[in-house]
Amino acid sequence: MRLNEILRSKGGQVVTITPDAAISELVDLFARHNIGAAIVSQDGSAIDGIVSERDVVRSLRAGTDVLQNRVDTIMTSTVFSAKPTDTVDELARVMTEHRIRHVPVLEGDRIAGIVSIGDVVKSRIGELEFERNQLEGYIAGS
Repeated sequence: MRLNEILRSKGGQVVTITPDAAISELVDLFARHNIGAAIVSQDGSAIDGIVSERDVVRSLRAGTDVLQNRVDTIMTSTVFSAKPTDTVDELARVMTEHRIRHVPVLEGDRIAGIVSIGDVVKSRIGELEFERNQLEGYIAGS
């Protein structure tokens, strides 16, 4: 399965936040959109970084005062991205190798969507169920 198929079913909405936004705003954004990561972008299209719930939690070791700090103080600046034509297996390897859970999908310079490890797992489960059903049908002789 290719990533464009995942994006077709889940949609291409990508939530962004500016680097100078407060971490408290980021927490509100996560809750409002029920997401675990956001793209950090000054202009809403270029990727400056990515920030996740994990980044927020790690920053809280210093106390809740960090919630007033800027998002760019906790974001990851090196962002791995994928293309819509990449396969789920290729993306799973990248996610595992680099221990990342969210990857933006780029069509040229445009952000087409974001794929999470949950999307990868859901896709793989769907493939396994399809294969099982095919095998059961073959064995049953239909």
